[in-house]
Amino acid sequence: MNALTVVMALLSALFNAAASVLQRRAAVEPAEVPGRGARAVAARLAGLMSHPYWWAGATAMLLSAVFQVVALGTGQLAVVQPLLASELLFTLLIGAVVFRRRPGAGMWGSFAMLAGGLALFLLSASPSQGGDRAGDWRWLAVGGGLACCVAVLLSVAPRLRGPLQAATLGTATAACFALTAALVKEVTGRFPEGVPGILTTWQTYAGAASGLLAVLLLQWTLRAGTLSASQPALTLGDALISVALGVLLFGESIALGWRLLPEAAGVALMAAGIVGLTRSPAVTAGGSWDEVETESSGARPSA
Repeated sequence: MNALTVVMALLSALFNAAASVLQRRAAVEPAEVPGRGARAVAARLAGLMSHPYWWAGATAMLLSAVFQVVALGTGQLAVVQPLLASELLFTLLIGAVVFRRRPGAGMWGSFAMLAGGLALFLLSASPSQGGDRAGDWRWLAVGGGLACCVAVLLSVAPRLRGPLQAATLGTATAACFALTAALVKEVTGRFPEGVPGILTTWQTYAGAASGLLAVLLLQWTLRAGTLSASQPALTLGDALISVALGVLLFGESIALGWRLLPEAAGVALMAAGIVGLTRSPAVTAGGSWDEVETESSGARPSA
């Protein structure tokens, strides 16, 4: 495994975690804007963009994207994206500093199960190197199918509430980020052709569009619920969908046979972590570790 790929992927994970925490910090602070129309949506977005935490998060997201492009240019999709699961640990560490609250032992354990299960799955699956490009018809079939899945998730999400809505939106957002990474991988394969080769391929513009959609969906996801509910779906969904895209688009393969057993164990461990998080008091009750304290003492603020 290329050391540069690993370092760049880990740096991308670090800055993406910082982006999530900082933008979550901005999302929970502005006053609520009544209404559901375009004007209310614009007012909410303006409120977010006027917050310095939002801009700090946007800068971190940009740096994360740069490191991710370098990693995808030197490594395979099914390796780079799963390495971003380390974002879970970075999120907890950065979140503890930004929100000045330490997550409980149960939440740490659930995140550890999620990360450990993902690591077990990927080490057992051992994704192999594939090609750098996929045919247009393959892109149409795979990308179209993924777009339909995202559309279904987005149509269901408004009917849900709480952690389930955040997890559903997180999955849709993860699919968009995974698709963006696959498109970026395709574009990096055209770097030897220079600027003309990059600007004349449709994947460049499709990647920009899907990336923009992913960022917009991320804002919705962060406002729908706590990081504890959305982050596992965001991170693990991105990793697992990317493995599937690596196989379907670029011909990468995963080990089968006896390795199906540890792969299944890894999936089961991830599932246990997700269940632990959704049942955590930090998710189902008030006072979550990633919410802003409105008071310095234990007294409730006056109405």
